[in-house]
Amino acid sequence: MPKQVIVQPSIEAIEIIDTPIPTPKDKEVVIKVIVCGSNPKDWKYPLWKNWPHNSGDDIAGIVHAVGKDVYEFKPGDRVAAMHESGKENGSYAEYSVASDWVTFHIPEHVSFEAAATIPIAAMTAAIALYADMKITAPWEVMEPSTSNKKPILIYGITSAVGAFAAKLARLSGLYPIIGIAGRAGDYARTLADYVVDYRQGEDAIVSSVEGILKKEALGTKVPRVFDAISEGGTLETTLRFLDANGGIVSTVLPPSLFAKDKENFTYPPGVTAINSALPRVHSTHKDFGYLWSRYLGRLLGDGRLKAHPFEIVPGGLHGVLRGLQKLRDGEASAVKYVYRVEDTGESPPTPAASSSKRSDTKPHPLAAFPFPS
Repeated sequence: MPKQVIVQPSIEAIEIIDTPIPTPKDKEVVIKVIVCGSNPKDWKYPLWKNWPHNSGDDIAGIVHAVGKDVYEFKPGDRVAAMHESGKENGSYAEYSVASDWVTFHIPEHVSFEAAATIPIAAMTAAIALYADMKITAPWEVMEPSTSNKKPILIYGITSAVGAFAAKLARLSGLYPIIGIAGRAGDYARTLADYVVDYRQGEDAIVSSVEGILKKEALGTKVPRVFDAISEGGTLETTLRFLDANGGIVSTVLPPSLFAKDKENFTYPPGVTAINSALPRVHSTHKDFGYLWSRYLGRLLGDGRLKAHPFEIVPGGLHGVLRGLQKLRDGEASAVKYVYRVEDTGESPPTPAASSSKRSDTKPHPLAAFPFPS
């Protein structure tokens, strides 16, 4: 019987269980997973909510079956898709399920490993830039130009989400792109016009950003900020150089939960601040998910968009625990962890931890995190 991974809340153990092949519901696609990918939420949700479940959402594989009213996909198609977070049949499995509107065909020259880096990260970047920040879509840009300057700053530019935001911003003609990064500075320089090292400290970051803006004759404040980290002080840092009179900032995590001073952190009245929540593509933004899933496939196909750098974690589904622990421990640097499902049977079972539950009995401080609903 097919297998799937249940990630335990301790993030010290996984359980691999037998599970039947899902039956697709209306507008659903059942996918035989060839490669699945990890995102930070995949370890955070089990931990924060004390919730053992298959938390994977990035899928790359072959269509096994389709539900009623699915007309763009058929069994045998090579596809990538985003599983709906929190629902059953996640991507850490031999078979997973996705809604057809967030599924797209993988171009023949693109590997399953590369495709598995795309769905969650690229769609998060797209919903932040285009649904929330209202940046001009790439298809409306005739001739990208550096003469008509439209700056954007991306904090965490070498994260998968930050990197896709930079790539899309480039296609939309934004300039200059200012990226804040750390040890992956070389990769950051392939994405941004200017790179600032966050390890300098907050004052040095602010000074560097202001210096870049002055050099480009853009004043001293940034009109657009995408914070792809949104914790650990980045919210406070970006507030110092965000334009208080008309600036717009998108965050991937809500400041009310992740600011240093949660109760008192506020943006100035002149700032538009949005927490760019990806789960909307399964509710209020289905059309956005439909259009952008297909557009991402087109961009991959003609080479305008490249996948994120990836590392194949050995052991197939058994490797999921190691990948999530590496994410939790901050070991990832400009890399996406992916898993080849066919390698699962060739590796030994993951050793069981002494306890699969959190050692504390109190709810995690982030147990009330609003997603998935």
